[in-house]
Parts: sequence; structure tokens; C-alpha cells
Amino acid sequence: MSILLCFHGIGTCAAEREPDERRYWVARDTFSRILDLVAGEAEIALSFDDGNRSDVEVALPGLQARGMRATFFALAGRLDDPSSLGAADLVELRRQGMAVGSHGWRHIPFSALTGQDARREFVDARLALAEASQGVIDELALPLGRYDRRALSALRREGYRTVYTSDRFPARQGDWLQARYSVTENDSVESVQQILRRRRLISEGLARAKSLVKRSI
Repeated sequence: MSILLCFHGIGTCAAEREPDERRYWVARDTFSRILDLVAGEAEIALSFDDGNRSDVEVALPGLQARGMRATFFALAGRLDDPSSLGAADLVELRRQGMAVGSHGWRHIPFSALTGQDARREFVDARLALAEASQGVIDELALPLGRYDRRALSALRREGYRTVYTSDRFPARQGDWLQARYSVTENDSVESVQQILRRRRLISEGLARAKSLVKRSI
């Protein structure tokens, strides 16, 4: 079992572009301490949603200083937004060994999407981000963590290798749908430690269960 931690903005949210956005920004000091906590943990993966400038201004240097990698899920519709990642930033992230994925076009829920709206989010965004980042886009993070069966079926048909949710439970390596824990302004090193402890308890429980099965054969 793995723990996937998802960040959105690092530092201070200067202006909310949508309701409740500030809640998903983490203080720089808290972010640095969390990186120190999880650095070197093979079963911890990091990702960044929304494509905020803090991804390259704060997160990237912090990751590089600790020899860590992460996946950055950008929004195609914000490539020209000065507060967001642009094409040159995505290219630089790839050059520094980071992965780039899609977070859609407009940061809207994928549940109940049909027609041109679905195409823009599932197909057009992917093509725009691939061109901007000069690389393949085969992973996607669901905006706002919302989805339905129709959206997942469409994403499978489009050939995405992995799709990420915000369902807040440990993820199984190799699954097409991967759950993540979003880190918010209310989180701390201690709250992240609790998440890691729960993962260890689940892993130990699974190991004990497998041992009991083997003993009964």
C-alpha cells in the first residue's frame, strides 16, 4: 500500500479564483517540514494540482534539495494565466526529472460531463498540455475530486495510463484508479504522520492476513 499526498498551492493565496481555494494552500514552513518527513520514503508519492506558480517557485526547489520527484497536474485553460504554470514551466519541470499530467481544462467537476464539455476536458486539454510540455500526457488528476462512472469509462477509452482521485485512503500500486490525500491549510507534520501510521497499520494487517492464509493451506 502506498500513500499519495497531493498539494495545491504553497505559501499564500493572493487571490481566490474559485470558492474555498485558500483552504488548499499550505504554508511554506509546513510544506518544507512535510517534505523532510517523507523524503526517502519509497511508498510515498507526491503530486501537485491546479498548476499554480508556487509549483516552480517553491515546490520544485524544495524537491530538488531533497532529491525527490513529483507529478504536476496542470490546467490547460490556465497556460496563459500569469499566476499559473505556462508552457516554459512545464518544459522545465520535465527537464528537472518531474512528471507532468492533466488536470483538465477549466477545473470543473468531471461528473455528468457530456458532448463538447467532455471532449474539452478529456481530449483537448491533454493535447494542449502535451504540446506545451513537449511530452506525452498519460496521467490525469480529477478536478475537485469529483467523478462518476461515465467519466471514468471515457477516460479509460481515451487511454489514460493512471487516473488520480482525492478519496483519502491508501493506494494499491498498479491500480488504474489511484486515491490521494489532499494536504490543506489545516494539516501539519503531525496530521501527515497520522496518515502514514494508518498506512503502516493497514499494511501490517494485510501481511498478517496473508500469513494466516498461508498457514491454513
